[in-house]
Amino acid sequence: MVRVEVIDNVLAPSPSRIIKIEKMTEIERLFHVKFLSRDLVERFVYRPGQFVEVGVTGVGEAPISICSWREEPEILELCIRRVGRVTNAIHRLKEGDLLWIRGPYGNGFPMEEMEGSNLLLIAGGLGVAPLRAVLQYALKNRERYGEITVFYGFKSYELMLFREEFLYLFREGDEQKLRLYLSYEDQNDEKCKRLAEERGERIVQGVVTKLFEKTEISPENTYAIICGPPIMYKFVVKELIKRNFKPWQIYLTLERRMRCGIGKCGHCIVGEGNSIKYVCKDGPVFTYWDALNTKGMI
Repeated sequence: MVRVEVIDNVLAPSPSRIIKIEKMTEIERLFHVKFLSRDLVERFVYRPGQFVEVGVTGVGEAPISICSWREEPEILELCIRRVGRVTNAIHRLKEGDLLWIRGPYGNGFPMEEMEGSNLLLIAGGLGVAPLRAVLQYALKNRERYGEITVFYGFKSYELMLFREEFLYLFREGDEQKLRLYLSYEDQNDEKCKRLAEERGERIVQGVVTKLFEKTEISPENTYAIICGPPIMYKFVVKELIKRNFKPWQIYLTLERRMRCGIGKCGHCIVGEGNSIKYVCKDGPVFTYWDALNTKGMI
């Protein structure tokens, strides 16, 4: 039995129970975690794009994006890649074990500001995890947004995260006025080739920017949201600027070593002089305008 006390301290973690673990790839798992206090659930208000610090007793913490969206987040979904000491420890846990969570932290996507506009979501690899929360929010509030277009790039069929969800949207998304386009890098991937036979107008072999050749994207009344490996950003942004998107219409997320989550430890600082930004507090969501005016952001 775990005794739960609600502590008014932004750095104090709260216990949560792992209720389900889904293997997504050899190095990524989806953890469904449930808070152990109803009061904590009511206090945990977040927006898509925010993150939490996830801790294992005696090991440490790692910043993880929330990849789901619910009005009452009794259960959070966290897609965690095994890359270091903390995430390796998390992957060794089993259903029923405890995780310690603090947050939410950071500046999420301004979903209210985007209401009435079209959305273009562009994800690469693990970057699809935080954009999944954006997509869930937009579909839950479908009447508040215009057209929704998703570009999702991955290396191969086997490395496609949230595969069943996105294959359903790939085939049936038109019913929700959603257009999903896929790109895969492995030219020998037979399963992706079969998808191309099924809906060739919505899938390409190559990098995610090749999807711009598959459809007309208008900047008028449209926000673009990008999340993926850093090298992807400059190429995607180049395509958007070519199509007359303004820097303030383009949102992106940054990855840095965010230890404290509140801008105190200084590990995630970017920029210099008067243009310093704390990724954990001012971000991790920024506009491309921010990137243009902050040295070293991308």
